Amino acid sequence: MASSMSGMFPGQQPPGPHPVGGPSGSGQPGFPSTATRAPGNNTLVDELEASFEACFASLVSQDYVNGTDQEEIRTGVDQCIQKFLDVARQTECFFLQKRLQLSVQKPEQVVKEDVSELRNELQRKELLVQKHLSKLHHWQQVLEDVSVQHRKPTDLPPPGPLAFLEQASASLPPAPLKPN
Repeated sequence: MASSMSGMFPGQQPPGPHPVGGPSGSGQPGFPSTATRAPGNNTLVDELEASFEACFASLVSQDYVNGTDQEEIRTGVDQCIQKFLDVARQTECFFLQKRLQLSVQKPEQVVKEDVSELRNELQRKELLVQKHLSKLHHWQQVLEDVSVQHRKPTDLPPPGPLAFLEQASASLPPAPLKPN
């Protein structure tokens, strides 16, 4: 598997040309990590990091802050962002290629991952259903309570000396029967 990860880690060169740096072609000032990289030993991860740093540096650089030509500033920032997007696409393509290689070499691993993802999704949805059921029961109880409170006086049993006891005993469960 280590040989299949070529181009991603130090000491390995990714396929195809990948120049590093911002619009000027070199590392941005204020980011020592971009200045210490040797041009021939860059990986996709290094390039992605350098292009991100270049985007950030172009936004806070004194040249851009003090500059008066807005079109030049916008062009420089657009170039940095486009470089970052290009390297991000290359990185995504690299991982998609590795995923394809894994699916060809070890199809059972892909199936295991799919099953695991489906189980997680099922568990998440079951929790969501339980949450909705508890809310449903709560609101049903609220509706029942409101309907009992707003009952018409004609619906109520006639008041009598045992009316309170009858209402209280109606809410109790039936008593268990004794076997003979």
